[in-house]
Amino acid sequence: MLTLTRAMLDPSMYFLAVMALIASLMVSRAVVGPHEYRRMARKAGKIWREYGALEYFECIADDVQPGKLTSFPQSVMLKPGETVMFSWIVYKSRKQRDQVNAKVMKDPRLAPMMDPKNMPFDGKRMFWGGFESIVGLAAGR
Repeated sequence: MLTLTRAMLDPSMYFLAVMALIASLMVSRAVVGPHEYRRMARKAGKIWREYGALEYFECIADDVQPGKLTSFPQSVMLKPGETVMFSWIVYKSRKQRDQVNAKVMKDPRLAPMMDPKNMPFDGKRMFWGGFESIVGLAAGR
């Protein structure tokens, strides 16, 4: 399913999408109970957006196969009964990302889900990073 974002529909937003910093993370989680993860992701996404993130995405693996040397499943040490989750958040810049994340990390609404006992995934197998957008193409451009 394709979700059209404001950046795709509004030409004035296109520059921001191209000149953005993308923060991404990957985790593995049990396949059972995706509703719990979806609830947590919606709540977190609303908070990130409230503090200034331009866009927030959470994705579940649909076509990821183990590779010979590396792959999405290998990157999170996927175990039987788990799937890969891939998330990304769009910010105006690295500076804005740092400002938004500082506020998000202090938000008491996220404290319960940040407790390792409550996480619906294994935080020890999570990894993340920031990427500067160098090319941005969208439908109708």
